Amino acid sequence: MLRIFLLLATNFAVLLLASIVLGLLGVGPWLDAHGINFGPLLIVGAVIGFGGAFFSLAISKWIAKRSMGVVVITTPRNDTEAWLLETVRREAAAAGIAMPEVGIFESPEPNAFATGARRNAALVAVSTGLLARMGRPQAEAVLGHEVTHVANGDMVTLTLIQGVVNTFVFVLSRVIGNLVDRFVFRNDSERGQGPAFWITTIIAQIVLSFFATMIVMWFSRRREFRADAGGARLGSRAGMIGALEALKRIETGGLPEAMQAFGIAGPDRVSGLKRLLMSHPPLEERIEALRQRA
Repeated sequence: MLRIFLLLATNFAVLLLASIVLGLLGVGPWLDAHGINFGPLLIVGAVIGFGGAFFSLAISKWIAKRSMGVVVITTPRNDTEAWLLETVRREAAAAGIAMPEVGIFESPEPNAFATGARRNAALVAVSTGLLARMGRPQAEAVLGHEVTHVANGDMVTLTLIQGVVNTFVFVLSRVIGNLVDRFVFRNDSERGQGPAFWITTIIAQIVLSFFATMIVMWFSRRREFRADAGGARLGSRAGMIGALEALKRIETGGLPEAMQAFGIAGPDRVSGLKRLLMSHPPLEERIEALRQRA
């Protein structure tokens, strides 16, 4: 809870600092004079930006269970399910978190994910393909990877970052729209913004969202390296490297777009602009990072 409070306080401090700096530079009053109430706009943007991000986080377990058909294990029906529960229980205790829910979803591709609004009320799920196509040392390391995501609070942190960038996209797109409407199209109507405002705002929002996504994905890639290190620690380094090597040999997928950032799988090699929009680093880089930690 302290982690969440500090992150929230930090992010709201960023927004407050931006408002103060704009005021000191005279930008705030200038915007007010030209029909842009920056203070209220910033507040509305924060409510919408953080509200949408946290609502998605709040229902993430519910969505994951239904979209992926996750069957939560309550009473183990076989040796594999008993091993899954015991492994997650042991790794969760080592990571200092409460026992997550553990589930299995049907998919021929090897994959796993973790989600949940709180680190002590999370869900860790693995695919039937992962259980069938990986040995237990590799599967154990994958589970450690996902438990590390939970212990590090990655879902919450990613949500907070998404909330900040959502806020700035909302605010800046409307500032740009208003400026273009008034100074390019000379709309001084007291009845409000003209069509140019809405067209420019939509275009600016699309462009700014693209750059905002690059920021969020950069953080997502960094947390994958930390989760890999956690998987090596809670499982074994050889098991984590073996799991990533297996993912290189097998075509992976099977997760909806909204869940891909929380899965284990990622691309092998990607270059160019596409690399900036990846939620996971290339598998080769992840393997090399683990080898260098030895």
